[in-house]
Amino acid sequence: MSTDAMSFETQKAPWWLILMGGVLNVVIGFLLLTAPAKTVFLLVATLGVYWVVGGIFTLVGMFVDHTAWGWKLFTGLLSIVAGTAILRYPLISTLTVPAVLVLMLGVQGFIVGLFGLVMAFKGGGWGAGILGVLSMVFGVILMTHYAAPGMILTLVWAAAFFALIGGIAQIVHAFQLRSA
Repeated sequence: MSTDAMSFETQKAPWWLILMGGVLNVVIGFLLLTAPAKTVFLLVATLGVYWVVGGIFTLVGMFVDHTAWGWKLFTGLLSIVAGTAILRYPLISTLTVPAVLVLMLGVQGFIVGLFGLVMAFKGGGWGAGILGVLSMVFGVILMTHYAAPGMILTLVWAAAFFALIGGIAQIVHAFQLRSA
């Protein structure tokens, strides 16, 4: 078998695994819509456990595979510290983690808008410029109001709708794979 980039084969996930992921997404989306505070609390606590366990595995993996051990040490310790902070202060983390996500989306929107504006001046056209300016404006709005309860609730609702729509799409795809 040749090893060029176009000839590799990927393993397909079993249909039932995709179905389980879709059902989980639908359940999480439904819970985010019906009980947003409790669900975000549970998801943030799960994130804390995930980071602690992932950090421990990264540190153990550092001793098995010595390549880039400095980065592995840094990311492992950072994961453990961040996960422990989330688990130690769950109520503050439940408010802080979504607010930080809104802030990150604002920064990303501003940077994407800046690149769109630069591309417009390099011959990308009016469309790229208009979209760049709009993206920058929305990025600034998100960055300046990232901790507002309305922004956090909007992020939670958006995540809920994406989870519901994505979960339904996964369920449909799972049954298509099963019948094929």
